[in-house]
Amino acid sequence: MQVQVARIGKPHGIRGEVTVLVLTDAPDSRFSVGTEFAAEPATIGTLTVRSSRWNKDILLLGFEGVDTRNDAELLRGTTLFFESDEDGDDDAWYEHELVNLDVRVGTRTVGKVTGLRTLPVQDLLIVEDNDGDEVLVPFVDEIVPEVNVEEGYVLLTPPDGLFTVNKDITDNDETGGAADTESQQD
Repeated sequence: MQVQVARIGKPHGIRGEVTVLVLTDAPDSRFSVGTEFAAEPATIGTLTVRSSRWNKDILLLGFEGVDTRNDAELLRGTTLFFESDEDGDDDAWYEHELVNLDVRVGTRTVGKVTGLRTLPVQDLLIVEDNDGDEVLVPFVDEIVPEVNVEEGYVLLTPPDGLFTVNKDITDNDETGGAADTESQQD
């Protein structure tokens, strides 16, 4: 199974390096020198890592045969994949397995998973709620106790306010009470 691990961003410098949006939890081992990736679009072919280094919080990669800034510019937007064997950690999921799963609180469906944001401290599920708003849900056992890919859902036990805390206050005044919509005239 091919798993997406990165998306190439803009060129960096004049020697063919590119910035990379990392989509894996093990970037140091995944992007080591000599590693080969399948690329999409497929016309780019296989990319082999020539160099790998961090510049602050940004991963910079150089690929064999990509020696100039112009060569690197042609890779912008390319998605990198690696071949994965499926027998891994039972509590590990890839983003493509989670996207479009229903999000349930008890028996009530409250939205759909639209993505996974991988961060150093914890991952976040990106959920589009039933109102079309984006909600970031910490992907931890206490809040997401069950992921059932076969039946197409994730079960949440969210803390109070998780789905409402950042909702716009409409038709309410600053205190949360109903706003007086009639203007008073003197």
